[in-house]
Amino acid sequence: MYIVCEEGFRARPDGRPGGELEVRMPYYRGLFLSMVEAVDLTLDGVPVSPEHTTFTVHGNTYSFEELPTVTDDRWEMGERAVLGFETAEPLAPGEHDIAVSVRLRISYMPVPGGGRDRKRLSLEA
Repeated sequence: MYIVCEEGFRARPDGRPGGELEVRMPYYRGLFLSMVEAVDLTLDGVPVSPEHTTFTVHGNTYSFEELPTVTDDRWEMGERAVLGFETAEPLAPGEHDIAVSVRLRISYMPVPGGGRDRKRLSLEA
């Protein structure tokens, strides 16, 4: 799958423990952010709570609690969004197992859309 981008995994720019990674839309069309039901992150086998993640597209950052109300911003096909996350401890440099599951609400589909992806990404020191 192509959801998790192999480049762009980095420590948080604000210096707090955690990181950022880039993810792509697992659908052939763009969607308003209110249609993005979830972007679940598992880091090294441990789920990261949605309360500790943010979603950024073209410079606009949202909490996952806000997304259901965002009807004036879109995540386009091929566009990279930044999934920011906080952890209790700083991330160690080196390889990390990253799993992302995206759940989308698509108006004409009777079941949720989306996809899953898993990669081993390296965090630079």
